[in-house]
Amino acid sequence: MAAQPPSSQREIRRRNLSRVLYAVAEQGPSSRAAVAARLGLTRTAVSTLVDELLRSGLLTEQGPTPPDGGPGRPGTALALTDSGPCGLGAEIGVDHLAVCAVDVRGQVRARRETGSEGRNSRPAAVLARLRELVDEVAVQARELELSPAALAVAVPGLVARGTSTVVHAPNLGWHDTDIAPALAQVGTVGEETGPGAAPAAGGSLPLIVDNEANLGALAELWLDSGRVPRDFVHVSAEVGIGAAVVLDGELLCGNRGFAGEIGHMPVRPDGPRCACGGTGCLEQYAGELALLHAAGIATDGPRDDALDTLRDRAASGDERALRALEEAGAALGLVLAGTVNLLDPRALVLGGVLARFAPWLRPSLERELVERTAAPGAPPELLVSGLGADGPLLGAAHTAVREVLNDPLSYRAANGG
Repeated sequence: MAAQPPSSQREIRRRNLSRVLYAVAEQGPSSRAAVAARLGLTRTAVSTLVDELLRSGLLTEQGPTPPDGGPGRPGTALALTDSGPCGLGAEIGVDHLAVCAVDVRGQVRARRETGSEGRNSRPAAVLARLRELVDEVAVQARELELSPAALAVAVPGLVARGTSTVVHAPNLGWHDTDIAPALAQVGTVGEETGPGAAPAAGGSLPLIVDNEANLGALAELWLDSGRVPRDFVHVSAEVGIGAAVVLDGELLCGNRGFAGEIGHMPVRPDGPRCACGGTGCLEQYAGELALLHAAGIATDGPRDDALDTLRDRAASGDERALRALEEAGAALGLVLAGTVNLLDPRALVLGGVLARFAPWLRPSLERELVERTAAPGAPPELLVSGLGADGPLLGAAHTAVREVLNDPLSYRAANGG
């Protein structure tokens, strides 16, 4: 096997700048000596890297900190900036649009959300409204001395790997829709030039588009890492049901980027027709609309009102609501047992509507897992997301801001550094 060529000095520098940023992000305000100890680099090397990050506006100095490990001169506490770059995250839902801005510390600094009738919608109309929301959040961010550095969009459908094309979003009725043209130069309204301006080639922000379940899984991994392991399957439901597989802290995307379409795995092959064209899919038994119909709750009004009604009826012991949730949990458990047998994850994480109704879904879901998991011992731990419905949006925004954290050299170059 041929030896791999050595990394270039520029690539080593890029990687080490990123490592310094993540070290400060993970351990909080830190001295240069503490960062050097954490990374295994010399203090001289870290000081050079820190000076570059200070000039780029990605780190700030907060004053003296006690010396590490005993007597000596106090260090200067380094912290991630609360100004400078931010990531914009957007979510296209069947009934809503949402956008937020997250700074490099991971804090949400601005947010806008609106209702949207996305089912069988015209992409142009939905994307035009999304563009308006992104521009509004970008203006709010700049008022806070933040500069949008990238935009990531979560969509409820299949996205071709490495592209901005939504190949198929059955609950929106979209096919082969490239969303990039509609978002060209988005977020640059009122943009200033000079230091601190957003890094945008040709006036456009770098754009990332991915499936909502994938971005929701990344949010679980990054924002709840103390509870969620590095190997898990994230299952999320709104109108549809999606899943994402995380192995050793990395998304398993599949050959074309389509991995995780658990909502269209068949529960009963002779079951009702699904929007995807198949029959008897999981969404027809555990999707939001299926749940509401089975519980006898009207779906022609506001979505949140219908879900609140289902929750209230279940909490009060309504037999029809409880039966609908029990059957949905069993269907979900049936499919997840097959997923566990195939992938052997350490945990299953329920997100979206599934998290909201976990107390009633859990008994039948866990029963199916116990009965159908082939490996000896207990099935994987079943966790409930702490992020709720915000998972995909937060995952999108953090994906966007990590473009800066992962490659501070490119950020600096785009800003005239």
